[in-house]
Amino acid sequence: MSLKIIVLAKQVPDTRNVGKDAMKADGTVNRAALSAIFNPEDLNALEQALRLKEAYAGTTVTLLTMGPGRAAEIIREGLYRGADDGYLLTDRAFAGSDTLATSYALSMAIHKIKDFDVIICGRQAIDGDTAQVGPQVAEKLGLAQITYAEEICKVENGTITVKRRLERGVETVQAPLPILITVNGSAADCRPRNAKCVQKYKHAKTVTEKQEAGSDYMHLYSNRPYLNLTEWSADDVEADVAQCGLSGSPTKVKKIENVVFQTKESKTLEAKDEAIDELMKELITNHTIG
Repeated sequence: MSLKIIVLAKQVPDTRNVGKDAMKADGTVNRAALSAIFNPEDLNALEQALRLKEAYAGTTVTLLTMGPGRAAEIIREGLYRGADDGYLLTDRAFAGSDTLATSYALSMAIHKIKDFDVIICGRQAIDGDTAQVGPQVAEKLGLAQITYAEEICKVENGTITVKRRLERGVETVQAPLPILITVNGSAADCRPRNAKCVQKYKHAKTVTEKQEAGSDYMHLYSNRPYLNLTEWSADDVEADVAQCGLSGSPTKVKKIENVVFQTKESKTLEAKDEAIDELMKELITNHTIG
């Protein structure tokens, strides 16, 4: 049995380093002022997809990301770790999208891809923390969904079995394919880059990137089709621009703040595993972490 898996991934601003220039006057994030990273929980989702690929021969993993041209780096990062291909959804019409407009654009792109069994994404992105995009995409596509996934256990007879991490325990559920699954940060970390994959895909580029680059390596793209990353606009996915970007976003950001936590008390631990375990339990109980 083989599966066709789509991983929704997002390039996000590194919100650990928010400064005074992080927000524009119109209430949108000034992404140019912040370094860009692969959304952490989307990396957890990618790892689950790659594990399915290893478990079921013939399975393919496709990344789908929406963002400016530089978001193509997310696709390359996925390819370096074992994904097979990817699509960049990019257009000025998508700028300023909230979760509703983002899920609409992604759902239109998935309609164009058509053939899939499982869609996997992170529970939420660190630049919004809404956890809305995955469920909204599932709703727009009419798919069953499983949220808070920590491990995808198996797929058999058209049914997927998933372990969910909830606030007060672990739940194992089953659901029919096709399905959308959102993955927690408590899931397994994504594997590092594979050296062979880096060498294979390091020159992979979108059409726009190739136009902006020099003539070096241009001969590769006709000889090695896998280096051509697909780039789609709003027109390519037949999206209604009225439902995209700021015009399709009913929610607006009023302001963002850089919150710095300061220590008010301290605790000294003995150099023992038991003391560290006790501290971890205390932090989880108090919802300081987890």
